[in-house]
Amino acid sequence: MDDDLRHVRTLLDKPPPADAVVHAGRDRLAAAVRRRSRRPVWLAAGLTLTAATAATAVAVATLGPAGDVRRPNVTASGPATDGPGPDATATPLDARTVLLAAATKADEQADQAGTYWHSVMLRRDHVRATSSAGDYIAVDERRDEMWTPNRPGLYQWMRRQNLGIRPATPADEAIYKRAGSPTTITFPRGLPLPAGPGKPDISRNKLTGRDAAVFWIGRNVSMKDLRELPTDPKRLKASLLRSYKGHGTESSGTPMGPDLWLFTVAKDLVTHMPVTPQVRGAAFRMLAGLPKVRAVGTVKDAQGRTGTAIGINEDSERGGLQQHRLIVDAAGGRALGEEVIALRPARSTAGLPRGSVVSSTTVVTLEWTHSPPR
Repeated sequence: MDDDLRHVRTLLDKPPPADAVVHAGRDRLAAAVRRRSRRPVWLAAGLTLTAATAATAVAVATLGPAGDVRRPNVTASGPATDGPGPDATATPLDARTVLLAAATKADEQADQAGTYWHSVMLRRDHVRATSSAGDYIAVDERRDEMWTPNRPGLYQWMRRQNLGIRPATPADEAIYKRAGSPTTITFPRGLPLPAGPGKPDISRNKLTGRDAAVFWIGRNVSMKDLRELPTDPKRLKASLLRSYKGHGTESSGTPMGPDLWLFTVAKDLVTHMPVTPQVRGAAFRMLAGLPKVRAVGTVKDAQGRTGTAIGINEDSERGGLQQHRLIVDAAGGRALGEEVIALRPARSTAGLPRGSVVSSTTVVTLEWTHSPPR
């Protein structure tokens, strides 16, 4: 334990189809390659708002340029095998040390809640596309922005924008250009989708009664439930495991071991949910105690930021052997995002290169604010 703490101190010192059709097509495409977290059900109708967004923020923890809808330069963490991939720099620190360092920093942070929890996430799915010049890998990008109130009776808002589909690598781009740079992207299965970005789609949902339980941690919970989770890692683990039934978080037909299940749930807690900093610290400590979780190495997330990847493997008939990664900024006591790596592609990941990114979610902004979008 003394060695762990010494390592912690060392680390801390450093004419398109209708929008609804496009959205539905993209959702089906994404569902084919990733296990999606349970999301709230949004109203189908879009609402007209001005371009201004929430301006008054407290306890700001901005991880990137909020409000920037330009297409970012994707820097994947690189190929992965059963060990660190070529672009994952080996680190002498193990997963426990990295996670304890993040927990220590999280514990030091103040909890200053506002009226709304505001988050901006960039989501990317890597899929096989078809063309007259051959198949290639394409990246479908989406920006999700959400304002969730800290009490029932207020509206939860979501702004969603498809940022377009583009070739994943220069080699993929060469195939795409030989095919004439089509404005519609086709796939082995499913509807074709427009290559260009779409318009922002804005929706809202009033949180009352059972509708207030919009967060998913193996069960639906409310903002109040999240804020009251235990700050002791053992008690937090016991609280989460109340919902574990031996299968995945989304499907009762997919067996899943307890370590992977806890990793999946805790990953969401630390990446985008409005838990207190001390609960986030407890989640990091809980992850540090899972024997199947290990450090992959130093990586760059899809925004080009450096963090340490913590991973756990999953072998399934649906997607083959995959590595689920949590990218941790230990010195900041936070998570930068998550990604799934295809170690041995199969079925839903067939056609992707071995060691390539299947999907990623990058945290751009997390903050408390007093204002909804306007």
